[in-house]
Amino acid sequence: MATEARIRELDARHHQLDARIEDAMKSPSSDTLQVAALKKEKLKLKEEIERLRRRQ
Repeated sequence: MATEARIRELDARHHQLDARIEDAMKSPSSDTLQVAALKKEKLKLKEEIERLRRRQ
């Protein structure tokens, strides 16, 4: 159960990052370095989710 809860938590953070990235990209004054950092963080979360799912 603890793994499933962790996956749900990471998945929620992944979706939040997705929304933040979309908002940042819509802004004409978006900081490309910030967007890149958000995308990198999102990818790390996705990899962690996949790793946890494989362990189940």
